[in-house]
Amino acid sequence: MDRSIRSPNFGERRDGLRPELVVIHYTAMKTCTGAAKALCDPEREVSAHYLIGRDGTVFELVDPDMRAWHAGQGEWRGAGDVNSRSIGIELDNDGFSPFSAPLMASLEALLLRPAGVLAAYGIGAEGVIGHSDMAPGRKIDPGRRFDWKRLARLGAAVWSNAVGEAVDADAFRRDATAFGYGAMADDLLLEVVRMRFRPWARGPLDGTDCAIMADLAARFGVERGAAGA
Repeated sequence: MDRSIRSPNFGERRDGLRPELVVIHYTAMKTCTGAAKALCDPEREVSAHYLIGRDGTVFELVDPDMRAWHAGQGEWRGAGDVNSRSIGIELDNDGFSPFSAPLMASLEALLLRPAGVLAAYGIGAEGVIGHSDMAPGRKIDPGRRFDWKRLARLGAAVWSNAVGEAVDADAFRRDATAFGYGAMADDLLLEVVRMRFRPWARGPLDGTDCAIMADLAARFGVERGAAGA
């Protein structure tokens, strides 16, 4: 863990909140050096707890007990102030390229090693989400190239291989809400769900979309507002 670069952009977590989420981002910059500079610039007022370079180097920019400024406006499972409820991890990626093997290995180790982030804060696999999940329409990272299925195989995220034929738009929205997504237009909801679970799917809502959300809601769903209160 490299702590030689530290960001001044942080504060206390509000209202006694503790991390219950991990939010995955990509930097959308050409270099890790440039991303680190931006995340440590007091004028930009943005930061993250961790930055992982394409070579696998892990930088701790903000103490994970503190509130970094990475998520912005949004919600997950009916609760806002995601910054106070989460650990933010920035990945050195331009938004178009595949995520490097060393980077992914370091991310997995950061999340899962003994006393890793998930164990340290008691965060379940369902608590590892993308920036696009909690800020749909505003953010698209970590994008369609991020390998959520790989993380899920290791227990560091969730995945569903459910398939189906019946199309029920009302049930799809209900299940997506139970899983964690906030209120949004139907087309945007489909887009953000597919970005995460069917990144190369196209066309209107189909039975597999519905089956995936039904499966995830059954395994991980909560009533609206039950989490993060």
